[in-house]
Amino acid sequence: MTTGNSTSAVKHFLQFKDFTREEFSYLFERTRWIKAQFKGYQRYWPLADRTLVMIFEKASTRTRLSFEAGMQQLGGNAIYLNTRDSQLGRGEPVEDAAQVMSRMCDLIMIRTFEQRIVERLASASRVPVINGLTNEFHPCQIMADIYTYIEQRGPIQGKTVCWIGDSNNMCYTWLQAAETLDFKVNVSTPPGYEIKPELAGLKNTGHFECFSDPLAAARGADIVTTDVWTSMGFEVENEARLHDFANWRVDAAMMRLARPDAIFLHCLPAHRGEEVTAEVIDGAQSRVWDEAENRLHVQKALMEYLVLGRV
Repeated sequence: MTTGNSTSAVKHFLQFKDFTREEFSYLFERTRWIKAQFKGYQRYWPLADRTLVMIFEKASTRTRLSFEAGMQQLGGNAIYLNTRDSQLGRGEPVEDAAQVMSRMCDLIMIRTFEQRIVERLASASRVPVINGLTNEFHPCQIMADIYTYIEQRGPIQGKTVCWIGDSNNMCYTWLQAAETLDFKVNVSTPPGYEIKPELAGLKNTGHFECFSDPLAAARGADIVTTDVWTSMGFEVENEARLHDFANWRVDAAMMRLARPDAIFLHCLPAHRGEEVTAEVIDGAQSRVWDEAENRLHVQKALMEYLVLGRV
């Protein structure tokens, strides 16, 4: 754990681009090894007596379960805090909360709305902070998605990911990942929902291409992926989005345009019949259950790295 008053030496994971390609290679290899230990019922407790604090402002199933179970499987402890039940929900400055929490724990994970909240928390924390999801980015999920492809098909470098749907936190994190790991993203969104590349902080635009036709975006893709049409916090737009996104549904016809060995990914929860048909998400090319499980394993590798460095 970091000591003293300085937070400058603390490493955080707030956006995908916070880590280098070489760091991700290390993390994916650690994920493979840690997952193998888990599957072999081999106890591995590198974080014994360490504590993770989990702060939730947005509802969660997979994020809470994967972080809480993951920390316990590494021999540590996890504490759940909901902003409704803590002083953060009553107006305590994020910086003050970070000062206190980071004197009592070894890691902080936060799932909230604005990316700025995560950044403020990290700026005042003595321990590593992990972005469990914000409106802008979802780096842990994309780590799991990419590891799932690597596990199933091999290196992702030079491959093509097809993103269908909203230009949301998943989409922007895919764009960061493409630049970091050297692959391409074909993006297709409905009119009015186009991406703004500057929001991802990209250094260049050579790793993505935008398509008005979702079928054209899927042609030749190695991964086809999507998300719900209405993300948390945008529920008032649901009716309009159901209309606007009607032609941006991943179905069997779209999957046939991708490579024959392409896989389908979805961060879940899914709305069958909206962003994806049941035929696709429950079909032979779907890897959504492997993807969901891999949140557990990549996050264990991430927590190990942030607390202990390379092992």
